[in-house]
Amino acid sequence: MFHMTDTRNLFRCAVFTSICCAGVSAQGVHHFVFFGQDRENIREATLFLDTTQLEGAQVAYSWRQLEPEKNQYNFSDIREDLAFLSSKGKKLFVQLQDVTFSESRINVPRYLVTESQYNGGADKQYQIKGDDEAHATVEGWMARRWDPAVQERFHALLFALGREFDGRLEGINLAETSAGFGQSGRLFPQGFTVEIYRDAIITNMKALKRAFPKSIVMQYANFMPGEWRPVDDKGYLRAVYEAAKASKVGVGGPDLLPNRPGQLKSSYPLIREAAGLVPTGIAVQNGNYEDENPTTGKRVMIPALVQFATEYLKVDYIFWCTQEPFYSQEVIPFLKSIK
Repeated sequence: MFHMTDTRNLFRCAVFTSICCAGVSAQGVHHFVFFGQDRENIREATLFLDTTQLEGAQVAYSWRQLEPEKNQYNFSDIREDLAFLSSKGKKLFVQLQDVTFSESRINVPRYLVTESQYNGGADKQYQIKGDDEAHATVEGWMARRWDPAVQERFHALLFALGREFDGRLEGINLAETSAGFGQSGRLFPQGFTVEIYRDAIITNMKALKRAFPKSIVMQYANFMPGEWRPVDDKGYLRAVYEAAKASKVGVGGPDLLPNRPGQLKSSYPLIREAAGLVPTGIAVQNGNYEDENPTTGKRVMIPALVQFATEYLKVDYIFWCTQEPFYSQEVIPFLKSIK
């Protein structure tokens, strides 16, 4: 998910503008392909299946998909994907999706929306230009992560998943912490404060770790509401990272954008600090391949992305999206060149 930043600061973030292709090492990093919720594409993804350097697939499954009725879980899609990937010598990394970026889609189970004790189950997120919250437009929905009643149901899902898949999955991650509720409080959902939200994120990722003591667990933590690091740092995102390290929860998130000041000054330093202490990962998402170096005006190429991820961020996992033509024409050839 992109976050617009002040272009006046672009010149400050040319940290890796001189990166060259020579000497890039992608060894020691676990390379996965992010298929999103298009799980059916795995079976015909010959480039993915034939590239031995790609260890597996990261697939997003929605909460609604996994719990169609209250206390009635349906993990058949995960079972099928895990069995297929295992038969091909590949691994599965699950992304548990409780947010959407479309007004027409809600990823929480229907009973959370209809039963009053869950206060709607999810709340709208907004796209806000500048600080003009009065003219915000709906951008999608987020589960009420901070609502104790919703949390209880979410934790039940985590433990149900863990009982069946812990140790069998390569890993499982929770969706990004960024929340589109503005800053003033005007668009805050019922029962939401930034402090309550911070604590809820920490509570939920700890529950994930308890549910999956064997598999890799990871919290995508990129931005937090109520602050903008480093100029208005309230310590919310850092608190999430400190709690993750203390609980042995992996950290990372979208996007891989070496020249964006928002990322360079928000989550990236925290990911780098966590490297070697807990598992870390970065997701290359749609649009990342097209991002330009503001100094050269040229697109950042795959070797430079890998070098930034491995030598600056020092991540353990890179999750590559399948945006074309970059995926087949650049990502796959580069990975196949790794001995």
